[in-house]
Amino acid sequence: MDLTLWRTFVTVCRLGSLSAAAAELHHTQSAVSRQIAGLERHLGVPLLERHARGVRPTPAGEVFRHHALVTLTEADRALRAVREAGDGPLRIGATPSLAAGIVPEAVRALLTSTGPVRWTLLPGPSAHLHHRVLTGDLDVAVVTDAPPGLPHDPQVERRFLGLDDMVVALPLDHPLAARRVVPIEALAGQTWTEDDDGSAALLHQHAARAGTAAPIALPAADLPGKLALVATGHAIALIPGILTRALRPDIVTVRLVDPPTRGIHVLVPRRTPHPRTAPLLDRLTAAFNSLSR
Repeated sequence: MDLTLWRTFVTVCRLGSLSAAAAELHHTQSAVSRQIAGLERHLGVPLLERHARGVRPTPAGEVFRHHALVTLTEADRALRAVREAGDGPLRIGATPSLAAGIVPEAVRALLTSTGPVRWTLLPGPSAHLHHRVLTGDLDVAVVTDAPPGLPHDPQVERRFLGLDDMVVALPLDHPLAARRVVPIEALAGQTWTEDDDGSAALLHQHAARAGTAAPIALPAADLPGKLALVATGHAIALIPGILTRALRPDIVTVRLVDPPTRGIHVLVPRRTPHPRTAPLLDRLTAAFNSLSR
């Protein structure tokens, strides 16, 4: 039986909602419903029952949930044991801004201090990376708690690195490019671009607190696309302050008065870690402290 279906069922039980499980697993709700229906057909009994606020396991579903948790935990341990026996790579996940900022610095310091190690890097949104840590696909994930925030799961340990102030990226010839700090009201009427829902939410919340608006008129496909729109003068953007040193030379940044912030966190699974996880966490802390000054 496909263990992916087991993970889906356990997630639905934990969250008590098909739609919430679909969002966390990055599936559609219909796909989650089909997976649960397929599992019920295979087992020959109903596993979930609906109630006013969502779903809960039937008596048979609760029995299966208990055994599924045990099986999935052992499966994760088996995968980890095989990878460690084969000297597997250190699998790192990071949001795009952190993949361009502190992660390369931390890995360079790790390789310098502990010697060569194979490693991989998977960029992605925080919720997706959290799920990949939970399922054993990543050894470490460097993420943010920007809206909608990070899910909580007892199988994932979260280490807080610090707060990152968001800054505004401007083209070199912008009238405010020479300023060090500006109030958000000074940017009223500007064209904003954004590629990330979390940053967009921080921007709108910050503008609303100041009694102004910051409409996003030019959606961008990704972080490089957003920065390209800024560099060519089409828009301005809210970006992580920790990304400042990695910016292209045709972009400047200015700080905001009472800026919006986001927390930077490292996620690791609560199971046998990769041998290089602990030293990498130390290097990530040092890289964050260095690049966030």
